[in-house]
Amino acid sequence: MDETAHGKSLLGEFLSRRRAQLKPADVGLPDYGDRRRVPGLRREELAQLAGVSVAYYIRLEQGLSLNASPQVLDALATALRLDDAERRHLYTLSGDARQSRRRLPAERVTAAVRQLMDAFGDSPVVVLGRRSDILAWNRTGHALFAGHLAPDSPDQTATRPNTARMVFLDAHTRDLYVDWPRKARDVVGKLRQAVGKYPDDPHLASLVGELTMRSPQFATLWAQHRVRAWGMNEYRMRHPTVGELDVSQHSLPVPRGEGIRLMVTTAAPGSAAQAALRLLTQTLQPAADMSAPARPAATGTPAQVLPSVHP
Repeated sequence: MDETAHGKSLLGEFLSRRRAQLKPADVGLPDYGDRRRVPGLRREELAQLAGVSVAYYIRLEQGLSLNASPQVLDALATALRLDDAERRHLYTLSGDARQSRRRLPAERVTAAVRQLMDAFGDSPVVVLGRRSDILAWNRTGHALFAGHLAPDSPDQTATRPNTARMVFLDAHTRDLYVDWPRKARDVVGKLRQAVGKYPDDPHLASLVGELTMRSPQFATLWAQHRVRAWGMNEYRMRHPTVGELDVSQHSLPVPRGEGIRLMVTTAAPGSAAQAALRLLTQTLQPAADMSAPARPAATGTPAQVLPSVHP
């Protein structure tokens, strides 16, 4: 299958799956019960709701009609009850798939990205690539999300951590989230968005295939074709060192980063979670050197303790 056909099959699969998830009652149509031979809406019913011909809609699902107009896409999105993120995903899938043939730049953390990370101080920061690979983290980000992994693991290109893989296959990461199912849905939705944007990325396809084979939960969620937008999400985390804390995870796109994002974790001012993040930061500080004796001052004056020097 050539690239254009592959890209268009993603559109057809998305339309078909989302059509199957809608019940007639959801859109005000009569339900004929056992007489219905297909799950969800029929093609004819969705075409009617969207105001397009049945033949044209069938060609869309089969990948035989290219470049649907914005008016048709809007009508389909409304008929399918898509939210804003899913609507944008529909537009991405319906675009000219030949655009994805351009060679994507290698993912790397530039000096400018390092400076941006430093600007957030002690807040946990993780740099994510297009496939949700962890490209870098600061000390607090490492301690919050993956203290069980080596600090330099993001530097190992071939084996660097991947957040989707960690959420579904790593017991430590699964235990971090009190509401793990919601975190799992968010991760799959963002990965689904990435596949729509980069349909010809072989490493991304390999990741999806691996997770589908190794995680039944991932396979079930992936088949639903739900999409999640990057932005801000709130979670309750259960950290082995500082306990439970309610945090916000902010995803910030890196300018000219081609899909690279900074994920910054914050907590409400004055909250127990903020105190927990500060405690986590303090556990990473090198201990003051208290073993050296105080340097005596001149005779008749109190001894002075030299200030500790941190590397």
